Amino acid sequence: MNYLLNYLSVAKIATDDYVGFTFFVGCMAMMAAAVFFFFSMNTFDKKWRTSILVSGLITFIAAVHYWYMRDYWASNAESPTFFRYVDWVLTVPLMCVEFYLILKVAGAKKSMMWRLIFLSVVMLVTGYIGETLDRDNAWLWGLVSGIAYFVIVYDIWLGSAKKLAVEAGGAVLSAHKTLCWFVLVGWAIYPIGYMAGTPGWYESIFGGLDLNVIYNIGDAINKIGFGLVVYNLAVNSSKE
Repeated sequence: MNYLLNYLSVAKIATDDYVGFTFFVGCMAMMAAAVFFFFSMNTFDKKWRTSILVSGLITFIAAVHYWYMRDYWASNAESPTFFRYVDWVLTVPLMCVEFYLILKVAGAKKSMMWRLIFLSVVMLVTGYIGETLDRDNAWLWGLVSGIAYFVIVYDIWLGSAKKLAVEAGGAVLSAHKTLCWFVLVGWAIYPIGYMAGTPGWYESIFGGLDLNVIYNIGDAINKIGFGLVVYNLAVNSSKE
């Protein structure tokens, strides 16, 4: 019983601990979003249920990791880098899967999905190496990670994914464009956070920024926003 009470105990957050506050708010926001997506899933046609399910999984996985990261921060006052990358390596590929799911109506093939997943994993693994395992060469690992990111951006903005979205038209094209903006602008928060937390030529520009706040805000906007775009697409498609 004592073990259970200790496990369920809530770590105290200081009134001026804005980092801990963003961890807590991020956890609650993404848990609420996950519940919303899961409960609304069965209100849509079968072809959209998987997309809504994936949106719920993305936010649920993030909420669980944010719970652990909140406790880690409260106990150690250190950035929970490991937990953060475990979260990303599970949720970012799922966000790439969303592109495939909404473009299936236009004939998207699984090869496109696996390509985006592969690029996202390369982006994350090289980022983790640069941020934790080989910080002396952080700029090099960041470069590789950035290249993978920009290939994803090219694929969805100008490549095969864009062509499929144009063919689908209507609500699918509109949702695709919005998701593309999330990747181009929203995901740009992550390389900024990476440069804020690693040594390199960019220290004079981004050094001193609190990467935890940057990441926490970025996660909440991107993951919940991604899901809401897909949800809106399902609503509009059902009306049509």
